[in-house]
Amino acid sequence: MMDILIALAVVGAVALIAGVLLALISHFFGVPENEKVKAVRACLPGVNCGACGYKGCDDYAAAVAEGTAKPNLCVPGAEFTAKELSDVLGIEVEAPADVVAYVHCNGNCEATTKKATYGGISTCKAAAMLYGGPDACRYGCIGLGDCAAACPSNAICMKDGIAHVDTSRCIGCGLCQTICPKHIISMVPQETEAVVACSNADKGADARKVCKNACIACRKCEKACPQGAISIVNNLARIDYDKCEGCGICDDVCPTGCMKQVVFPDLTEQFKEFDI
Repeated sequence: MMDILIALAVVGAVALIAGVLLALISHFFGVPENEKVKAVRACLPGVNCGACGYKGCDDYAAAVAEGTAKPNLCVPGAEFTAKELSDVLGIEVEAPADVVAYVHCNGNCEATTKKATYGGISTCKAAAMLYGGPDACRYGCIGLGDCAAACPSNAICMKDGIAHVDTSRCIGCGLCQTICPKHIISMVPQETEAVVACSNADKGADARKVCKNACIACRKCEKACPQGAISIVNNLARIDYDKCEGCGICDDVCPTGCMKQVVFPDLTEQFKEFDI
């Protein structure tokens, strides 16, 4: 019995000494917390998307507090975060331009076919490593949902074999754009009124063979656009969003339907209710 009590006493003494040492180390060697960094970090949404150019919200908050980064780089936060930072920093912070994710592919199950049956790991990244994926169009959406899994606001779903973005929920973080192995997702201005629903850069005849909805570089949209906002680059229509006025003529003249007239909702109110 005495041996047990002695053992318990020794263990207790060691624990007490260790606790005291840890407290002393924390007191004398601890790094004091920067209250300004803490206040700035509290304004950020915590998505850690990297859209600001930093690894995550912690790094960005530190840079803003130190004055080495502009305070208006948080795209997901938009106007809501800009207002919060204005109050904390005591300066006027202009909100970044609203952007939303768009999947530049309309190669649904009816428009394209499979060149092979894929039975490997169910991710787009893994499938793309095997001869570019199982789809006939090597530029198209693989449809295994890597973007949907990465989306923090559940704004992406798979439908008819391709990814679709619910832009009323999209916060513009860009994580889907980063993770897509085909690079067919881009962040477009929220006020955009026309998009190209295709990423196939092959010549028209070859593109049409693998997808009925592909851009065939016929230049009808380019010639019809009254603002000169459309050009054909590498066999694919491109839109200059600074020139586009959303007239819809490109949508009307496109023979394959890859030019789309769109309306994206204002995201400010949605972000206020967003909970990471």
